[in-house]
Amino acid sequence: MIFRGQRSARQAMGMRIAGIRIWQAELTYREPFRTALGESTRAEVLVVELITDTGLRGLGECAPLPRVTGETLEGALKALKTIGRELVGLPFLGRELVRELVLKMMPNQPAARAAIDMALWDLLGKMARSPLYQLLGGYRDRVRTDITISLKEPDEMAKDALKAVEAGFRALKLKVGEGGVERDLERVRAVRDAVGHDVELRVDVNQAWSVQEALKAVRELGRLDVAFVEQPVPASDLVGLARVRWASPVPVMADEAVLGPGDALKAIQAEAVDLINVKLMKCGGLSEALRIAAIAEAAGVGLMVGCGGESRLAITAGVHLAAALKAICYADLDSDLLLAENLVAEGGSHAERDLRHLPGGPGLGIERLREERMELVVSFGSSHE
Repeated sequence: MIFRGQRSARQAMGMRIAGIRIWQAELTYREPFRTALGESTRAEVLVVELITDTGLRGLGECAPLPRVTGETLEGALKALKTIGRELVGLPFLGRELVRELVLKMMPNQPAARAAIDMALWDLLGKMARSPLYQLLGGYRDRVRTDITISLKEPDEMAKDALKAVEAGFRALKLKVGEGGVERDLERVRAVRDAVGHDVELRVDVNQAWSVQEALKAVRELGRLDVAFVEQPVPASDLVGLARVRWASPVPVMADEAVLGPGDALKAIQAEAVDLINVKLMKCGGLSEALRIAAIAEAAGVGLMVGCGGESRLAITAGVHLAAALKAICYADLDSDLLLAENLVAEGGSHAERDLRHLPGGPGLGIERLREERMELVVSFGSSHE
């Protein structure tokens, strides 16, 4: 499938995509991870490698969020198989050209698009011999992340919170949204009593409250010194979210309500958000995240880089993004820390207590993956091996 302008762009831009390989991997959580949207015991991901005609290799990861975007691993893999042949021969520097192609062919597979986009940025960093965060903006050289406390009974969450603080985390993201708003407030109180007031608490409702419940809850969250409340009402209710925001003593963050740049613009125009959670797997990758960031910064809306079930590969891309831009004021980049298995053998962003360090190598800085944990499912073109 050839779109207008692609032939001349291929001739003009030099280095091309010569081959593509796609692997599948399954990683197990240390313990079941629960939110108001459901429970997960494992993370299923796809790894995409783009290979240029000069032998450069770029890596990307696809970790769909079916409860948020509707994208499944099976649908993502099917879409990547379909588009794989179309990518061979395209200039890897033509990211807008590739973006046009993947948006047309994979409009409902943002995590699949994110993997391709991530691999293209990895290639660009390797070609420039520069870490990716420096190319994206280079605002800081390390990122402080929170750790997520899974949805449980109040006393269990308090115990988990204490363990996290003892491990060096100074910000905790509390999953709530089960058993009614009063039970959720008990969870937050139990954690606050356990960890004291020197630890930052962030409350993520995952759409579980009605507007009336949220209006009641935010007053108490203010008294509990919560940093922000995330997606308190259903994603489709921007009017309700705006009502909560105007009544809330704590900042209101949108997550499921903002998938891509268009959603960010709508949420801001509705005056429904103080903050937006940007996730590569729901927006379509680093390029789309940069568009969201530009919209938000122009409107004075803060940003957090978040995650879903990604391995350290995609988490490293998120850390690069969080380090690059001044507008990003929070990071929730912990999903690889919740997994019992690591897909990255060498390189990537390692965590020291609550600090995520940036790799010094070019591009993403991923040096080697654990291929024994991965199954090659498809390849196109040349692998240059």
